[in-house]
Parts: sequence; C-alpha cells; structure tokens
Amino acid sequence: MKKLSVAVLLLGFAAGAFAGVEDKYNRACVACHSTGAANAPKTGDTAAWEPRLAKGMDALVESITKGMGAMPPRGMCMDCTPDDYKALIEYMAKPAQ
Repeated sequence: MKKLSVAVLLLGFAAGAFAGVEDKYNRACVACHSTGAANAPKTGDTAAWEPRLAKGMDALVESITKGMGAMPPRGMCMDCTPDDYKALIEYMAKPAQ
C-alpha cells in the first residue's frame, strides 16, 4: 500500500510539472512558436529545432534570457527560471503528436 501511495504521488507531481510547462507555453510562447512568427521555430518541428539544440541547452537558455532576433529578453516569460526555459525548449522541440 505504501509503494502504491508513493507511485500515485510521483505521478501527480509529474502531471503537475507537465501542466506547468504547458501553461507557461500557452501564456508566453504559443503566439510565436505555434505560427513561426518572426522566424521562431515552430513547436514540434524537429528539423527547425535540430540546429538550435546542437548549440546546447545552456546556449539556448542564454539566448532566451538575453533575447535573440525578434524574441525579447526572457522570451515573454518574466517568471521563468532557467529550468523552466529548459523544460519549455524540450516541450517545443519534441516531435508533433
């Protein structure tokens, strides 16, 4: 019973973390990354994300933090942490379902 409770608790945390990323994406990223506005790589477009991911996650987080091209500093997510940015990048870079 104790193992089942721990498993349910962990699944709840995982679902909450995913919902948090999706909420932040919908609030701060979707306007450009769903349409490709201003040359933003579209969510789920693995070919567009591949050369960016090749730069490394730290370089991508730095680009978001400082701003790049038409993307303003912090990428419209003023309360995001570096870990949030990493999760958002992973969310956007995964293949479209």
